[in-house]
Amino acid sequence: MKKYASLFSILILCLSASCVSKKKYTELQGELYSTQVALANTTTEKERLEEKFAKIEARVEEYNAKINSLRDTNDHLQAENDEKLSLDGAMLMSNNMRKQLHNTLAQVDPEKLAQAETMEDSVNLAISHNLMRSMTEAEGAEEDDIVIDIDKTVVMISVSDRLLFNTGSYRVSTKASNLLERLAEVIKSEPSMEVMVEGHTDPRSISTAVVQDNWDLSVKRATSIVRKLVDDYQVAPEQLIAAGRSYYFPLVDNDSPENMAKNRRTRIIIIPDLDKFFALM
Repeated sequence: MKKYASLFSILILCLSASCVSKKKYTELQGELYSTQVALANTTTEKERLEEKFAKIEARVEEYNAKINSLRDTNDHLQAENDEKLSLDGAMLMSNNMRKQLHNTLAQVDPEKLAQAETMEDSVNLAISHNLMRSMTEAEGAEEDDIVIDIDKTVVMISVSDRLLFNTGSYRVSTKASNLLERLAEVIKSEPSMEVMVEGHTDPRSISTAVVQDNWDLSVKRATSIVRKLVDDYQVAPEQLIAAGRSYYFPLVDNDSPENMAKNRRTRIIIIPDLDKFFALM
């Protein structure tokens, strides 16, 4: 009897345990479902956030690309700016040209260099020095026979009559060949240049079978130089202008033979583009 009672007790305990496990199982199933729903929602939110983040990353990359492009442009402009030096707020020259300027000025007479008060003065002095050196290498030329003035970017070279013509003549002298060859080299070095050749005389009257007066002589002399540059030295004719000023534009008063000799001259006016101006250095 006791044996059956024990078995009955064990059976009751087993049934009780079975009932508790099923309830717990139901609860766990509910928790699992809630967890699965929460996971699904979390996954959906995660995907939404990942998509949003991807869009943000794309926009960041786009902005970075724009920033880099602007930085490259700024660096390029800065490099260009660094390569330039302002001259009196008007002209610009590169650092390389500035080095050439310093090298040229090192060869200039210190007394002349001391008179250069501005950067523009220094540039003009350097160009004048180089042109003078080139021109005075011509046969028979002396420094007093050639005068070079520069106003802004216009270069004016005055050449004494004795280097170019015989007295009262408009035919170019053979001794002018070297000088004109040098001048032609300068002109041809920059095709953008325009060059005016001006004839000037003293006030003594002249009238011959081929020369009517000083107007005529000054124009014929300018034309002779232009033809020589074109025919003998292959200067492009479209770069050249011939003009005559007679005796109405003297350098000094015509009150002595020496002064009249200074006024008898041919003036070469070189009008380069601003970009080409420094090439004359």
